[in-house]
Amino acid sequence: MIDGAIALALLGALAFSAVTPLTASAYVAKITNSVNTGATASYFSCSAAEAADKANAYFQYYLNEASGALTAVDSSNSVNTGTYRGSMTTSTATPIACPRDSGGAYSLNGTTSYVSTSRIYTNPTSFSIEAWFKTTVAAGKLVGWGNARTGASSSFDRHLYIETTGKLDFGTYSGATQVVTSPAAVNDGKWHHAVGTLSASTGMRLYLDGSLVASNASYTAAENDTGYWRVGYDSLSGWPNSGSGYFSGQLRYAAAYSIVLSQTQVQNHFAAGR
Repeated sequence: MIDGAIALALLGALAFSAVTPLTASAYVAKITNSVNTGATASYFSCSAAEAADKANAYFQYYLNEASGALTAVDSSNSVNTGTYRGSMTTSTATPIACPRDSGGAYSLNGTTSYVSTSRIYTNPTSFSIEAWFKTTVAAGKLVGWGNARTGASSSFDRHLYIETTGKLDFGTYSGATQVVTSPAAVNDGKWHHAVGTLSASTGMRLYLDGSLVASNASYTAAENDTGYWRVGYDSLSGWPNSGSGYFSGQLRYAAAYSIVLSQTQVQNHFAAGR
């Protein structure tokens, strides 16, 4: 016979094992993050994001041709073919902007490299300009407007350029220079996405890496002139903290539009290139 105390102990053990599975350990965690958010990007690649806006583009250059190429293909509807000046050298070094797009980035030497466009336009009053870029140099024009197709223009504005301080400027001219400037320097050797927009109703806006970083609603006009869009070089004489007009670094994409890109469009373009 089994002693009563022993029987009670055995029954307790059996009851415990029946409701409690045998495990080596148990773990419960709760993770809370109130800063970062996740979402599905609207476009998977830069080419897809830009294609959605190509109907309003003056030009869209992916600048991903092979080294030695002479022509920058225009992906917009404007047939505004670009010409590589100086030597075209491409780089596929990673990390790279627009990593899900084909080809490499255009490496500009800071002395002779730039792209000229083929079509002439008169006085764009509402516009946006855009570029993906990487540099360690505090100088140079990314995208701009000038009255000369090649060489140094005698009138020039509507440009994104890097100051001698390393900060990014977006500038227009209307009787005087009008400039809005990024709070932080951008010559840190990292890829950045820049967009400048202007219209009479919105004024000037400068976006950096998807965020609006500077604006002035009272700057509503640019110089009334006829000219060409330029990429990677044009004169910056007389502009604040201007330095050399030649950009030294890498460009992955450059474009100009006849409309003001919305903040959502800018953010879509930025997200597609990350």
